[in-house]
Amino acid sequence: MAQFLSKVTIIGIDPGLQRTGWGVIHAQNNRISHIAHGIIAPPNDATLSFRLGMIFTKLSEIIDEYRPDEAAIEETIVANSARTSILLGQARGAAMVALEIKSLEVHEYATRLIKKAVVGTGTADKDQIGFMVRRLLPTCGNVGIDAADALAAAIAHSSMRTSPIVRAK
Repeated sequence: MAQFLSKVTIIGIDPGLQRTGWGVIHAQNNRISHIAHGIIAPPNDATLSFRLGMIFTKLSEIIDEYRPDEAAIEETIVANSARTSILLGQARGAAMVALEIKSLEVHEYATRLIKKAVVGTGTADKDQIGFMVRRLLPTCGNVGIDAADALAAAIAHSSMRTSPIVRAK
């Protein structure tokens, strides 16, 4: 149990081909603090391989800079079209490979579970998520949607990582 009392740095990822949000927090017991956040936004007119490579490369640089201990990433949602779902899955894959290559313990969470952990309901909208992220991490400032979702993933993981149910899986 002592390992859960130590300070841990968590990176949260909200994968996307147009904008991949990321956020880094410190967590110790029930306390969390904001470290950094941002987005990776490859050019929309670039080739798919360039965009995926940029997500991988930039995320690798962020990991090197902030040295997180663990990672939380949103699971892929089923989009309106199969093509969109596949593209989103490829962006998520590029992010997951960057996390794995840096030897991070990766935890995947459903979007509804992240929303429930941060807002209290799995049907929360983007504004509610942003509001709660700013309340829980007041030093993060006016964070954008994608970075707020990434910080929410990190926050959700910080609370679930010590849960006996989550640890047993």
